[in-house]
Amino acid sequence: MKKKIIVRLPKKIKKPLLKKATRLNLEETIRQQSDELISRSGQLKQGAVREKQGAAREKLGADREKLGADREKLGADREKIAEEQILIQTKAMESASDGIFIIDARRHNFLIIYANLSFQTITGYTKKEIIGQNYFLIYGPAADLRVIDEIKQTISRGESFHGEMLNFRKNGDKFWSLLRIAPVRDKKGNITHYVGIQTDTTLMKQRNFEIEEQREELLHVTRVGKLAEFVSSLAHEISQPLTAILSYAQAAQRMLKDREPQVQEILGYIVNDDQRAAEVIRRLRYLLKKTKPAFELLDINIIINDTVSLIMPQILAKGKIIKFELEKNLPLVNGDRIQLQQVILNLISNSLEAMEVDPGSHELIIRTTRKDNNTVMVQVKDTGCGIPEENMKKLFTHFFTSKPDGLGMGLSISRSIVEAHGGHLEAVNNPDRGATFYFSLPINMQNES
Repeated sequence: MKKKIIVRLPKKIKKPLLKKATRLNLEETIRQQSDELISRSGQLKQGAVREKQGAAREKLGADREKLGADREKLGADREKIAEEQILIQTKAMESASDGIFIIDARRHNFLIIYANLSFQTITGYTKKEIIGQNYFLIYGPAADLRVIDEIKQTISRGESFHGEMLNFRKNGDKFWSLLRIAPVRDKKGNITHYVGIQTDTTLMKQRNFEIEEQREELLHVTRVGKLAEFVSSLAHEISQPLTAILSYAQAAQRMLKDREPQVQEILGYIVNDDQRAAEVIRRLRYLLKKTKPAFELLDINIIINDTVSLIMPQILAKGKIIKFELEKNLPLVNGDRIQLQQVILNLISNSLEAMEVDPGSHELIIRTTRKDNNTVMVQVKDTGCGIPEENMKKLFTHFFTSKPDGLGMGLSISRSIVEAHGGHLEAVNNPDRGATFYFSLPINMQNES
């Protein structure tokens, strides 16, 4: 709002002078008022600016306080996120199925500072036993020192190690593991730790071994099949000259009848051996043919005597003694003569080979008994080296053999034959020495009644 300026003049002043004085006074007053207004306006403006600046400062201070609070909150959030990430990583490492461990690289004795639960399970050691322990002592005293040296040299060069090795648990059990160890570096590139992952590959190794065994068995079956074809053809070829030899020997016997008794005796041996060889060839061809067995009522003691007579020259040549403990008047069994002879022949041959390992073992016992009202039992007991405990479970497995030149089929075929007859074939080590193979056969109940 504009101010009104009032100028009061003396009454007795003359008009010209009055007008001039009034004008001058008015101009001065206006100038003073104007300066005052300018001054006050400047003061007002400065005050407004100051107020505005003060408000701006207050707002800036508030903004700074808010920014500080936001920074504190952001810092707290980042710290919380970092803690959550560390917790998640720790839980993930603890939940991993592979063994995870961390080694302090700043020390020369490879001390373990962390090991997850799977690592404890794999090695068999507790957390207290692992933490602070030299990592390479966890492998056990029987570990391969060359592999351990290779690991040390690799990680000492700042490189990662990756390989498979044989380990030992706390209780001494062996296990295979896939090991990966990598260096951990700080901002300057210095190695501070080693982190390792250990995977138990024992089951995988066993499966691969089983697959390899099956592959070998298939190849073996193929070779045996080819061998069977060859043997069948060979048996056919051999049977012809054997027939000719038999005919010549019998003709000589007829020509020298009642003369030359010594020559007659020799010819008798030739005829008997020829017939025995022909019978072996016939049985061999029969075994290789895919025909159904001919079951009939059999006296198991007669089967044993006939079988032993076939192998007696081999028994005597090896300097062994065979003893019979055959129970008399055993009931007849229903079976195939050739197949049961094959079983007995196989068991006797195995016993003779077992006794060859020990020069002091000479005695082989064949025993028959009536096990119960329904079965008879045949036992072949030797005084040889016995059966290693680790081989007992796989003794009757196809193609398993402990002999360098064995096919691994004899015992497997023998068990199959006995089971086809309704019986069971087993083996046990004797308390003193050697082993006993025994099988049972069901009695023919119609004949028994």
